[in-house]
Amino acid sequence: MKNNIFVSTTFLDNESSIYDALLFLDKNGIKSRIDDVLKSVSLDTKGFKMPFELSGGEQQRVAVARALVMRPSLLLADEPTGDLDEQSAGTLHRLLRDMHSQYKLTSIIATHNLSLARACDRVLRLEEGRLRAS
Repeated sequence: MKNNIFVSTTFLDNESSIYDALLFLDKNGIKSRIDDVLKSVSLDTKGFKMPFELSGGEQQRVAVARALVMRPSLLLADEPTGDLDEQSAGTLHRLLRDMHSQYKLTSIIATHNLSLARACDRVLRLEEGRLRAS
């Protein structure tokens, strides 16, 4: 999964784009929301790091944090664990599960990772061009 973080800026430097999207909040409200989301993905001490200073798992969690800061009702994730080692993938599985309950998210996850699929409430498989319930 491409994590879509800007390679030349930190997560917090990207706040201006987040500010533009959250115009209904004041700057303190936006900062508070960003801090809360970074803490929820266990990156509260790494908001000032450059992407190349983060591990692959941390970069994936930043991508999840950027999505969650908007408090969406639907999270789409395409191969969120595709480039991660088993330990980082497990951490991301737990994070997605926690975010699902904490933020009342509906998540649609495309994955080849069977352990991630087994952790989901409902699994659909694409077989021979048809969507089938597992």
